[in-house]
Amino acid sequence: MKDLTVNLNLKRTHRIAASVFFFIAGLTYSSWACRIHDIKAAFSLNNAALGSVLFALPVGLIVSLPISGWLVTRVGSGKVLIGAGLLFPVMLVAIGLAPGIWQLVLLLFCFGFMNNVFEISMNTQAVGIEALYGRSIMASFHGLWSLAGFAGVGIGTIAISLDMPVLPHFLLICGICWLLVLFSYRYLLPADEKQDDTQPLFARPDNSILKLGLIAFSSLVTEGTMFDWSGIYFQKVVAVPEHLTTAGYIAFMSTMAGGRFIADRFVTRLGAKKVLQMSGIMTTSGLIISICFPYLITATIGFLLIGFGVSSVVPLVLALAGKSKTMAPGVAIAAVSTVGFFGFLLGPPMIGFISEATSLRWAFAIIALLGTGITLLASQAGKISAEQ
Repeated sequence: MKDLTVNLNLKRTHRIAASVFFFIAGLTYSSWACRIHDIKAAFSLNNAALGSVLFALPVGLIVSLPISGWLVTRVGSGKVLIGAGLLFPVMLVAIGLAPGIWQLVLLLFCFGFMNNVFEISMNTQAVGIEALYGRSIMASFHGLWSLAGFAGVGIGTIAISLDMPVLPHFLLICGICWLLVLFSYRYLLPADEKQDDTQPLFARPDNSILKLGLIAFSSLVTEGTMFDWSGIYFQKVVAVPEHLTTAGYIAFMSTMAGGRFIADRFVTRLGAKKVLQMSGIMTTSGLIISICFPYLITATIGFLLIGFGVSSVVPLVLALAGKSKTMAPGVAIAAVSTVGFFGFLLGPPMIGFISEATSLRWAFAIIALLGTGITLLASQAGKISAEQ
């Protein structure tokens, strides 16, 4: 009995520590997202120019994907995660210091690069801890990420209402993150599952990994759009007062967080296929409502549905990837992310270019069409689970 209690406490300790790092990642990224419109104004960017600048962030993310998987496999997710937890918030502060547009582009590239190093290492940690529990808990980790995003936007909203400049706001976030790292780093899982020093730097995904990546792609197109353009959509299309520009983002993040805290239960009861199908339907429905009825209440309801829709998709496909029999967890997760995050790469800049040529509503309509890909690909979920 005593050994069982010790084992349970150890698992909980690892889970709490990893959850803290998910919180750090969400807090840092959402702090950037909620100040995009301020940075847009500071550099006098139109929608197309902003889309071009935002392109640098997912490019950095994509470039880092094979390197991240290799690094986590060689060094271990715990050590990589500690370094990323310290450096990622520093990149946020550097963005606030950018003196010109080209420096901003370079820093956004580095921000995206470090963000993905963080993501791959913390998801690899989560896969190892999930193996200790012997049941689905991945979505709850991502729920902490979303909860942190909600907190970050809340802090950002207060900062905006107080006319706080971007730099001191980002310095505050960096300080909070560093304190959290110092508090929790020693309790991370010390070793990963299935360590393999022979894994190549560039891993070619097999058929099941590619299918998971395509499902993630469909979801991340929408997620990237929500992160980078929700505030501008509410500002330009919904035409809300300045202090309500983050209302859509808050709505999206709140249901995204809530959905992730209950997703593991639904996956256990209904299976991956049904959960993914419902996710696609809710995502598309939310976007259509926001496009057809661009008013504060209806658009907010639409963004709430979008949050529920995308909440479980990425955690579910990453958890499946981490159980791959042909790749080490870090490399498999990176391979899925390589395919999936092309959606994150294409979404925000595509919105900028299309909205400049037509309108922001038309741009969101195209994202709604792409969101149906989640439902269409979900029919493969049962086969994918069996292949893992």
